[in-house]
Amino acid sequence: MNVQANAFDAVLAQIRRRPAGRRRILFTGATIVTMDPGLGVIDRGDLLVEGDTITAVGGDLGGGDAVVFDATGAILTPGFVDTHRHAWQAQLRRIMPDVDDLAGYVMTTLAGHATVYRPEDMYIGTRLAALTAIDSGITTMLDFSHNSRTREHSDAAIQALLDTGIRGVHASMGPHFGDWDRQWPGDLTRIKDRYFSSDDQLLTLRLAALATDEIAGPALSYGPELADVAKELGIGVSVDAVFGAASSEAVLRWAEDGILGPDVTLIHSTGLTSEAWKAMGETGSTVSLAPTSDAQIGLETAIPAVDEALSAGIRPGLSIDVEVALASDMFTQMRTLHALQRMRAVNAAYGTDRQPSRITTHDVLDFATLQGARTNGLAGVTGSLTPGKKADLLVIQAEDLNNMPLNDPIGTIVLGSDPRNISTVLINGEPRKWNGQVLDVDLPALRSAVHASRTYVLNTPAA
Repeated sequence: MNVQANAFDAVLAQIRRRPAGRRRILFTGATIVTMDPGLGVIDRGDLLVEGDTITAVGGDLGGGDAVVFDATGAILTPGFVDTHRHAWQAQLRRIMPDVDDLAGYVMTTLAGHATVYRPEDMYIGTRLAALTAIDSGITTMLDFSHNSRTREHSDAAIQALLDTGIRGVHASMGPHFGDWDRQWPGDLTRIKDRYFSSDDQLLTLRLAALATDEIAGPALSYGPELADVAKELGIGVSVDAVFGAASSEAVLRWAEDGILGPDVTLIHSTGLTSEAWKAMGETGSTVSLAPTSDAQIGLETAIPAVDEALSAGIRPGLSIDVEVALASDMFTQMRTLHALQRMRAVNAAYGTDRQPSRITTHDVLDFATLQGARTNGLAGVTGSLTPGKKADLLVIQAEDLNNMPLNDPIGTIVLGSDPRNISTVLINGEPRKWNGQVLDVDLPALRSAVHASRTYVLNTPAA
């Protein structure tokens, strides 16, 4: 074990001795699950990273002066893409694991704990969520940051993403309840100018909103005014709490108003009418499913709307949602969706001569990678191991005790693996997890900050 650790450390030292823009890393001997429809799965292949970009995938590439990473016995796969997570809540993880319904979550978390958050609490929660995402192989995370009480709260959430090195999407929204500065959405102009001036950077910006005014009033609900803000800034929109009859009516209004399209993501999408799904499909809108959230919290039908999305011609992305009640990793989302959809399909055909229409492990891995990137507006950047895309990738150990022997690589990723099997994570070509450990994190200091923030939030009366 020490020999293996020393070998890992030596390779990392070689990589880090070179300036980031001049690095060349050659992964050799891996099973490469590219998630590129034209490249497929490559057995015992090579992958070359130059700077922050994948430049070649194939067999026996030859790397010249590249640092060689022997990935024999491992799977290379794109990093997972989380399309919706309320990252600021991370220090309240599993505080309500058996929450009964949406109202219970809203009143405890959004009407209660959220109202006492300071900027430093926003920073700590978001940083913890992003580091956990990296540890579990999520290289891109959309942070639906809906507790932006002041400019400083927004700045803290964005800085947390910057400090972790994740490919982050900051989706900004004002809070549901309590006192706040009412600086949103006007402050988005400042945020964009300060943090998002370049199109070629790790972080991107989106506007976040709710589907209807039922929970928090009209100021936070998507419509022509917020659509104009997003259009003027040139950013996408992520709309949460899209479920039920009221949201179905809203979707049809948005379609009529011309404010649906590929740059608009509709989150959850449970219990929608067939007319709403038709409008979503015809406009090319994207969908973010939250398999564990829909089922465990019981949002409308409580059934993740994967069949409805596919019937409308939409291949959805996947999301974590709220860690106050749910798991933090993408493996859980893939397995939950895979099992629930197949159960639903077989149950619907039971006792008839119809053949169940079941999704596959390839489908859910596609949702967790390539389709997630498309949902976040990053399809040309990440989501597959395609030459020209950024080097966001995972090395998954296929010969670990719980994975060996490697028989089907996609099945191994989706059904066999978990975060302990991820030995290496690269984001934008930069090592972020190595030999099973997240890099550049003072864990005792982080733990102390997380506990202090949690204690403050739980012991401070709601504002």
